[in-house]
Amino acid sequence: MYTDNKEPEVRLMKGNEALAEAAFRAGMQAYFGYPITPQSEILEYLSAEAPKYPNVVILQAESELAAINMVYGAAGAGARVMTTSSSPGISLMQEGISYMAAAQLPALIVNVQRGGPGLGTIQPAQGDYFQAVKGGGHGDYHLIVLAPASVQEMVDFVFDAFRLAEKYRNPAMILTDGALGQMMEKVKLPPYGSLPKTDAPWATVGKPKWRERNIITSLFIQPEKMEEVNLILQDKYQKLQKEVRWEELNTKDADIVLVAFGLTARICEKTMELARESGLKVGLFRPITLYPYPTDALKNLSNHVEAFLTVEMNAGQMVEDVRLSVEGRKSVYFYGRTGGIIPTPEEILKQVELVAETHEIER
Repeated sequence: MYTDNKEPEVRLMKGNEALAEAAFRAGMQAYFGYPITPQSEILEYLSAEAPKYPNVVILQAESELAAINMVYGAAGAGARVMTTSSSPGISLMQEGISYMAAAQLPALIVNVQRGGPGLGTIQPAQGDYFQAVKGGGHGDYHLIVLAPASVQEMVDFVFDAFRLAEKYRNPAMILTDGALGQMMEKVKLPPYGSLPKTDAPWATVGKPKWRERNIITSLFIQPEKMEEVNLILQDKYQKLQKEVRWEELNTKDADIVLVAFGLTARICEKTMELARESGLKVGLFRPITLYPYPTDALKNLSNHVEAFLTVEMNAGQMVEDVRLSVEGRKSVYFYGRTGGIIPTPEEILKQVELVAETHEIER
């Protein structure tokens, strides 16, 4: 195993490559994936660095379907395992992800989103929100979903996602996009081996004489048993609520609060600054965990703000969760761009001004 000192290392890195490097440093034991733009650099970087890590399996599978089932197998054996893809590739993995959720297997899945639907474009988008937070595959299940807004968070959330996945025995997803994947920023990389491996007494590693066989499956023919498994999962999702994370900027005195995740939140931060320069009291609410969602925090905000404006790179997805959180207390507006187009701070500001005019908010 490649090792270094225990101090963080500072580098200028592309988002995809920083995430890949973070996976090595987080103690990833296996990776199975398939190239697709705009995340192919992850597989390329892992392959190039693989000789430094003779005990880590890095394999380009023949398809995304093969990759996710290899992840299932490695996770079932107790390995710390990851796969990455982009929107159409993640769609192909949905059956396997549902199986893993039912079998309660921890793993990290990274979606570097691109514009859709269909094959779409290689440009960045946020159109996979529904798929990520509402299940995506068949049945009643959830992933743990983290949404980075910087290259540094692309690094940090690898550690967070592995930790949460293993703590709750549940697949975790980093939902990012092509812009963050290609963006270069300065990052602090944690030391190698700084994430302890969680014990996995449930893993299929061979039966010793002192315990019964471990059986990992998602097949439960009897409806009573299937319901029992579902109740166990739902109880776990309730416990997951304590892991909710979000960020607020200038919300205490805000009349209008922008709600955005990932890259769009960075853009909205600039919009907030422009709005305040013009005399409008605008704040920003950024969900960091998309599941569990910071419902209560948004609900509390609705007690003193005039209106919310949700901004996304899609046709309107997270806005539904914002409206559910606010429970009709205040108006929730939406502004989105689709097809891989990134909104500018100035065009979002125009939408803020329209909301202010509608609610007769004075500068």
